[in-house]
Amino acid sequence: MEWPERGVYFFFEPGEFHTVDPAAHRVTRVGTHALTEKSRTTLWKRLSQHRGTANPRGGNHRGSILRLLVGEALINRDKATSLESWGQKSSAPHQVRLAERPHEVAVSEYLGAMSLLFLPVADNPGVESARGLIERNSIALLSGFGSPSPDPPSCAWLGQFSGRDRVRRSGLWNNRHVDENYDPDFLPLLIDQIDRVSLA
Repeated sequence: MEWPERGVYFFFEPGEFHTVDPAAHRVTRVGTHALTEKSRTTLWKRLSQHRGTANPRGGNHRGSILRLLVGEALINRDKATSLESWGQKSSAPHQVRLAERPHEVAVSEYLGAMSLLFLPVADNPGVESARGLIERNSIALLSGFGSPSPDPPSCAWLGQFSGRDRVRRSGLWNNRHVDENYDPDFLPLLIDQIDRVSLA
């Protein structure tokens, strides 16, 4: 399929449902890419870092905060898994990565069960991009960090086993912006971007 060069993505998980519409899944991760002026990362490149590799199966949690967080929660939940190297340093020698591969595969399987919605947003890289505004405010809006969440996680949600207080309290696989207040002025921007897709 054809992917837009830039956009904002939203992940949903089996078993995690919206409180207002129990038939709809709740958002469990919001993200984007290329938020520095020199960044050339595309939407597909960022999503492929989260997805991992197909041959050989696995991935690199050092290149994806989502993989790192999910892998950490799996380790905490399945206490039989012991990987002291997980999340350590920005790179690792071949033997360490080889030992981590079975767990990287488990992370890929978990992420592979998620569904994805992406919103094309064709703007230039930079912290003040429309993508950055939509990502930041969507996370803040959906987060339950400082108050009851509009879409609280289920008791069985893997994020309940996260070692990160921000993940557990927010109900999101996000570490940034979960403790912020959202600006309602971002909603017209979000609606405008959605309308552009509808009219395309």
